Amino acid sequence: MATLITPPTYVEDTDTPIIFLAGPIRGAPDWQARAAAYLFDKDPSIIIANPRRSGMDEYRHKHFPKEWFEEQVDWETAHLKMASEWGAILFWLAKETDHGCDRPFAQTTRYELGEWKGRLEADGLFHRTVALGIEEGFTGRRYIERRLSQDCPNLIIYHSLEETCDRALQIAQIPPDFVEGCIYPGRISH
Repeated sequence: MATLITPPTYVEDTDTPIIFLAGPIRGAPDWQARAAAYLFDKDPSIIIANPRRSGMDEYRHKHFPKEWFEEQVDWETAHLKMASEWGAILFWLAKETDHGCDRPFAQTTRYELGEWKGRLEADGLFHRTVALGIEEGFTGRRYIERRLSQDCPNLIIYHSLEETCDRALQIAQIPPDFVEGCIYPGRISH
């Protein structure tokens, strides 16, 4: 059964892999809907955590209310961690289609990509946890590709959303090995 979770709903304890859809929301097309449809078509048993919440589009060019902001950050943090433990973090760096001068495009995505690279790189787990795709036209694409190819040579960077989704599905099929004291249980022995 296909399960799509969006804020403020949380995934309860599950024995099903979770794919977190990380990437720009504000200023980007709704690539998350395309990704979810593609992923569910390939594997309807997975859980997808989609941070693009209902009503978010009205805040394209203004700040979220304080309650939404805190709820959103906490929700994303929790689901990114769950997906890293069993599932995959799918980063799709979609190009900007609706420019807003009030904030840099994809600022949260860029931070999260760096955060998860830092968390997972030292253990050699970045390419086993993250599926990364970068759309042609994403600002900073060449720099991100160059730096990641230097630091994470086993990471394949895709250039289509479908290829990125396929990689996320491959990663999500790695079952978790619950190793005592392990921060990222499903990834250590693979």
